Amino acid sequence: MPIPPTMDELLDDLLKKIKDGTYPPGSQLPSGRVLADEYDVSQSTISRAVAKLRKESVLVGRPGRGVFVAESHKR
Repeated sequence: MPIPPTMDELLDDLLKKIKDGTYPPGSQLPSGRVLADEYDVSQSTISRAVAKLRKESVLVGRPGRGVFVAESHKR
């Protein structure tokens, strides 16, 4: 059984997927539950990672719709 990623590894992997076009600008991220299953972490860990990337303007939340990759971001 693989070891779950650290928060830094999780953030790095999400950023890598944004940069390589897996999640292009304007695209919706999978749900917290799907990401938690994919990374083998808790949904609260995913929530903290998403909150950090939202604070850095990499992701944007749209109430009732989900979390999306910002059209332009600094990181």
